[in-house]
Amino acid sequence: MKTIIRKPIITEKATELSESFNRFTFVVDPKANKIEIKKAVEKMYGVQITEVRTMNYGGGKSSTKYTNRGIVEQKSKKWKKAVVTVADGETIDLFNNF
Repeated sequence: MKTIIRKPIITEKATELSESFNRFTFVVDPKANKIEIKKAVEKMYGVQITEVRTMNYGGGKSSTKYTNRGIVEQKSKKWKKAVVTVADGETIDLFNNF
């Protein structure tokens, strides 16, 4: 079984979203769709999800490095971010659920 939710994102912007709009941000498996993400978050944290938004990052632009062996080009790593909206009156405690 693959792990859909990799880790929560805890930044200033993500914390502001969670406090103001009841939205929580996670790094998820790049192959997972919105339905799988919703089911995984509901099962892991025991809350009701009303909306899921996803964004894909990386994999496009390559970077060039000059090394002793010559010029090396490599692409940035692909990853996917999901922002889930929790129903009113419910919340996810990211700091105590490990």
